[in-house]
Amino acid sequence: MPKTLHIINIISHLRERYYAAAVGKQALLKLLSEAEVAEQVYNSNAIENSTLTLEETEKILLQIDLDRYITEREIFEAKNLARVVSYIDKRAKEQELTLEVILSLHKMLISNIRDDIAGRFRKENEFVRVGSHIAPNPKEIVNRLEKILSEYNASSHENIIRRIAKLHLAFEYTHPFCDGNGRIGRVINNYLLIREGFVPINIKFIDRKKYYEAFIEFDAKGATAIMEEIVGKALTNSYYKRLAYLEGAQILTLAEYAKMNKISHSNLINKASRQTIEAFLEKGVWKIGVAQKDSMNKSEP
Repeated sequence: MPKTLHIINIISHLRERYYAAAVGKQALLKLLSEAEVAEQVYNSNAIENSTLTLEETEKILLQIDLDRYITEREIFEAKNLARVVSYIDKRAKEQELTLEVILSLHKMLISNIRDDIAGRFRKENEFVRVGSHIAPNPKEIVNRLEKILSEYNASSHENIIRRIAKLHLAFEYTHPFCDGNGRIGRVINNYLLIREGFVPINIKFIDRKKYYEAFIEFDAKGATAIMEEIVGKALTNSYYKRLAYLEGAQILTLAEYAKMNKISHSNLINKASRQTIEAFLEKGVWKIGVAQKDSMNKSEP
């Protein structure tokens, strides 16, 4: 797959830059991780039809009162997922991903929401449907998940984008839980990325349509191309953001950058969405890091 290989080459280069830039900057890395929690929570919950905005999610995590009534469920969904996101940042480096770990993450996610199903897989007569897809029989879940994890571990020679995409699609196809499958699946992606020395990704709510197309493609053909594209772009986006901060760049919105350099803003947005420039989404706004010493013209994409 030439397209994926091209992105993998870019990510390998970005990963090297990241490690070089991160030396002695643990405090900044910690701040970046902490600042990203609300965005991770907002996007993952929004994909699952949560009505919370990013601002409301931030307020809940900061324990600030909201301007409108929010259900107790949505409040717990935000707080629980934030706890899981923060937890795996450290846990992933210490513990291999196992079925027991997945169950413990699910318990953290669903506690106080549905305690009757928290921390356990679907059991007898608990069938779930997503669109036209009916998830496999509960009796198959453990064997399927063990196979998914063993295939992931056995494919360490393959590129990380393909491995994560394949695992994520197979996990969601299995839908092992009565609730929380999408959010846990995206947490698992980051658990494995962090464990293998990559940065975590944030699959954005604005990409939800394409994200669901990836599942349709997998159900119909067993193909992973669309999900590979989503994971690849999410990884470059995550590296571009971190590198902008770690390398001490001047961070501008793309609108500011376009104006200063007399470039078409819409053209820049198009390049950013395709990730052909080092732009990144932060709180729903496209931004770019510009080297402080360089002139703007030199940095022009």
